[in-house]
Amino acid sequence: MLEDMISLAKEAGEILKEGYFGKKEIFYKGKVDLVTKYDIKIDAFLKYEISSRYPDFSIIAEESGESGEGEEGAIYIDPIDGTTNFVHSIPFCCVSIGVWKKNSPYIGVVYNPILDELFYAKRGEGAFLNGSKIKVSNVDNSYQALLATGFPYTKVEMGEDFKWVIKTMKNLLPKTRDIRRLGSAALDLCYVARGSFDAFYECNLKPWDVAAGICILKEAGGRVSNEKGKEYKMKDHIIVASNGNLHNFIIENL
Repeated sequence: MLEDMISLAKEAGEILKEGYFGKKEIFYKGKVDLVTKYDIKIDAFLKYEISSRYPDFSIIAEESGESGEGEEGAIYIDPIDGTTNFVHSIPFCCVSIGVWKKNSPYIGVVYNPILDELFYAKRGEGAFLNGSKIKVSNVDNSYQALLATGFPYTKVEMGEDFKWVIKTMKNLLPKTRDIRRLGSAALDLCYVARGSFDAFYECNLKPWDVAAGICILKEAGGRVSNEKGKEYKMKDHIIVASNGNLHNFIIENL
């Protein structure tokens, strides 16, 4: 199954590249929430290919799909995670496919064809980037830590999510080396997995944003939870991901 998901992610990556270097038709799902014909094209391609091969899994995709787990589990698809980057020709965008069984991560594949980064993992078998095994950093001092975060589309409403973003930045930024915002939660999780980031936190993400990255990070030795330190569930509003050493520090400052 892992080999299938890698192969499909690579095929979908060719479609992403075609759009990235070509002309983009842009539509709006909200004031600032974008979707392109390539999101829809990749979504349809992956949904068809996966459903025909694995009919006992439900498919939960950003642009279409069911909810809940099928008989075997659920496959979460984000056709282009980082659509805003994709539209603006910023090379942090990817195809993300996460397979979950019994509400637990089983397989994760995240492919950024622009930078030729293929992250993948299977439960119990470790995490890899382009065939080489990866693991989280060992940083345990917050002042040496590079964090990642993201800003939810709900920021335009200037409500609770917006206030939370400002509060957490105020709490964490002075106590860390710095904070990055790349615009793709799937890649943020993978970059924690390979040790580029030491921790990541964000609010109001969707299951397809994080399903694959969680699997990859866990297999790289990382930790994932909600803001209370409990096991992360797809319905949780806040995700905290780290190398493990900095996890409590992040939670204490959220």
